[in-house]
Amino acid sequence: MSLVFKELKNFKKQFIALILASIIAAFCGMLIPMCTQEMIDQALPAKDIGYALITAGKMNIFLAIDITVGIFSARWASYISMGIGRNLRQMVFTKVQGFSQSQIDQFTTSSLITRTNNDVKQVQTFLANCFQIAIIAPVICIAGIIMAVITSAKLSLVLIVAVPVMALVIFLIGKTAIPLSVDLQSQLDTINLVIREKLTGVRVIRAFGTADFERKKFEKINKKYTETDAKMQSSLMALRPLVVIILAITLGAVIFLTYSLSVNSGEHYSVGMLMSMLQYIMTIMMTIILLTMVLLLLPRASAAADRVKEVIDSESEILNPETAKDQSEKRGYLTFENVSFKYKGADLPALKNLSFEAKPGEITAIIGGTGAGKTTIVNLIPRLYDATEGRVLVDGIDVRDYDLDVLRSKIGYTPQKALLFKGTIDSNVSFGADDPTEGDVERAIDIAQSTDFVTSKEGQYEADVAQGGTNFSGGQKQRLCIARTVVDNREIYVFDDSFSALDFKTDKALRARLKKETGDATTVIVAQRIGTIMDADRIIVIDNGDIVGIGKHKELLYNCPVYREIAESQLSKEELGL
Repeated sequence: MSLVFKELKNFKKQFIALILASIIAAFCGMLIPMCTQEMIDQALPAKDIGYALITAGKMNIFLAIDITVGIFSARWASYISMGIGRNLRQMVFTKVQGFSQSQIDQFTTSSLITRTNNDVKQVQTFLANCFQIAIIAPVICIAGIIMAVITSAKLSLVLIVAVPVMALVIFLIGKTAIPLSVDLQSQLDTINLVIREKLTGVRVIRAFGTADFERKKFEKINKKYTETDAKMQSSLMALRPLVVIILAITLGAVIFLTYSLSVNSGEHYSVGMLMSMLQYIMTIMMTIILLTMVLLLLPRASAAADRVKEVIDSESEILNPETAKDQSEKRGYLTFENVSFKYKGADLPALKNLSFEAKPGEITAIIGGTGAGKTTIVNLIPRLYDATEGRVLVDGIDVRDYDLDVLRSKIGYTPQKALLFKGTIDSNVSFGADDPTEGDVERAIDIAQSTDFVTSKEGQYEADVAQGGTNFSGGQKQRLCIARTVVDNREIYVFDDSFSALDFKTDKALRARLKKETGDATTVIVAQRIGTIMDADRIIVIDNGDIVGIGKHKELLYNCPVYREIAESQLSKEELGL
């Protein structure tokens, strides 16, 4: 919870006001039983209406102040707790934006969503209750004990027994509930992960007819979470009747002790004194109960805060250098020098000692089997990952020596998975561009061979795009992602298997237009289809993380068995010119 209390410094004024309001509320609350005693012991026996009205007036004033201050306290408590929650969410979101892909994989997307939403909500709930109850509770307890002792020191002795008994009951229940509350957080992660998987893969589940299997799988996880939550709630619910019993016994003990002292010792206890004493004891006991309920929220909130802190304290693996470089006269030169890369936890490297160049005005293609390492190569260019060994150079400068914004402003990147954001076609195509005009967007869409289907939609360039682009076909999504890549003029364009969903005619037309529009830039194309890369100036063949061939199409057909095998599996010998 250290991170939470550190954030509290940003709300000093509100917190001080909250403490002062709590003290005032506690002071007014303690004066009401005194007025009750005056009313019963003095005003009523004397039948003095004026005195009774004055006493009632004082009680109403104290009550009004208590209620008014309580309203402001609740507002300040909400303002502080919601403000801290807002800051924590912003900090997590900002931190995650700087994570490398491997760090996101390490935390998992579902866990990061849970930490940003549910975990922060747990902290907010605890703080809201803490600020309204935990701050005022000690003040009320201390003031109540002092007033009880002043009213009757002997009757106050009941508290010596009642408070430890209540503390013992609370401890035993907390011992059961606290571990369960911590377990709930990790189980919630699992539920979110499963739900995310099932919703994302719903088409595959339906296609393979495994809906019943997945339902039973989720039912098992959901049942475990429900049972854990039920056990925790049962433990907490047991607290209420036990506390009520202890409170009832305590009040009965006070009444009995009053009777015993009056009869056996001849001490005089007025009805007003007894009533005020009972009020003080009830206030003290109820305050302890409320404080306990807040403290029982602490373990789960603490676990949630630790999970949030774990994200915020994680140092990004992709950092800006202390002194960034960007003074090269070269523009668009891409070089891999003895680059190797190994994923965390992997036994073998994904890339092994790769060296090649890609130059402006040329198209460099990368091809290989599934899992050969093609996507890993292009992910190193914009520093989605950093090379384990060797260097990746852009314009002769190591990418790790660039300011990240400067580096990525040089690169237009279309990822393997076509991803569109909720919004419009215009907002998606202009995403990340430096103040694009309407003409820039239309030109990019035209380059991507998308004008026909865009203009046929209602709203055209302002047509709605659903989350993930689910209202577009695979080929349409790919073309819009390509349009997003070329809307700005970049030094290097990277297309990671971005033509796989296109028919051959559209593929050919798109590549011809790209070559014309981006002819002065460096173009890197990752592809599975030989037809997409046959005309490339340089083809790099990857097999199990190694470069097994570099050259033009004709050269590789004769001197690279891996390339020839791929080519012959897709095209006939006549089409290949063999």
